[in-house]
Amino acid sequence: MIRRFRRATRPREVSVKLKLPFVGEFGGTWAPQRAEAEAAWELYVELATRITYVELRPGEGLVREALTSVYSLFGTTRDILRRYGPAVSPADRAGELTFGTLALTVLNLSLRPLLASWHPRLLAWEDKRPDNVSKVDHENAWEQIGELRARLEETRLGLVQLANVLAKVAGAAPLVTDPRLLNNPEKERGGLEDLRFCLATALLGSRARVARRQNAGTGLSDLRRPDFRSPTGLRASSCSRGGSGRGASKARSSGRR
Repeated sequence: MIRRFRRATRPREVSVKLKLPFVGEFGGTWAPQRAEAEAAWELYVELATRITYVELRPGEGLVREALTSVYSLFGTTRDILRRYGPAVSPADRAGELTFGTLALTVLNLSLRPLLASWHPRLLAWEDKRPDNVSKVDHENAWEQIGELRARLEETRLGLVQLANVLAKVAGAAPLVTDPRLLNNPEKERGGLEDLRFCLATALLGSRARVARRQNAGTGLSDLRRPDFRSPTGLRASSCSRGGSGRGASKARSSGRR
């Protein structure tokens, strides 16, 4: 059986406004063609799945990995441009905003200066690491690490803006988690716990026989009590139809799929 997927609706025009390190604010109106929309989707997926898309907080992860991720965008973008060819920057649209001009502006005028400035400096510091010091500890001891993290955060924000534009051009809804949740791991974890809790409650309703066999305590049967709470404090009653709470709305939407 062959499944047929509906092609995403490509917008006629998209307003572009980006703020990138070494470039500043720039933008315009982009009237994407089909090839540009398809190329935009590919680059969007690459951006949204990289560590450079998520905020790197002080003391978290390795800055070297973030720089490497930025560098890898050159090969990825080069491959996309090569495969789609002149269709993503046609001659009759010279001077206009196209996928090709936007991609090369970001690479050559923003990301390249970042790497040219910081890669050799970080490499020189890495070469001084003693054998008995971990990479993380050595990197965090660098006197310039705070400044580099700040430059990477500026770059990240610019790439997030670019990714949002690419998603619009591709006619797609964002695939990533709400940025407000990404900046609050505890809130994100709580939402997932509530979702699991409500799904378990819904599943129990269809397995009444199993529930009756549960012993008293914290077994599945307890989930039927309205006052039973999830690890984040959500009541079981909030998961019922018409109930409220972030887990309730997620569970109900999952059930409709």
